[in-house]
Amino acid sequence: MDLKDLFRHETELKALAAGQTLFKEGDPGDWMYVLMSGTAVISVNGKVVEFAEEGTIVGEMGMIDEGARSATVMAKSDCKFVPVDRKRFNYLVLHTPEFAQHVMRVIADRLRRTDARL
Repeated sequence: MDLKDLFRHETELKALAAGQTLFKEGDPGDWMYVLMSGTAVISVNGKVVEFAEEGTIVGEMGMIDEGARSATVMAKSDCKFVPVDRKRFNYLVLHTPEFAQHVMRVIADRLRRTDARL
């Protein structure tokens, strides 16, 4: 699923300059974000685990379990993100099954990559 296409008409974007932090480990997980432009760095315990490119979602776990952030996301270049709150996330899951499957695939892929590093 191309999330950039799904959110292409969004006008409410969160812009970050290179080096700015979107969220940090331990922060409340009250928003998910879709990276619409730029590159972001995802790190856990100070170690880079992923470079997020356009169309990547970050913060998705907080939409599912309402726990604290497990990673830090920082803009590597100037970035624009679409913020997705819990209400919108739930609507998308209910009305766009491809979206729900995409989120599950992202979580599974990140878990598999973490397992491979252990």
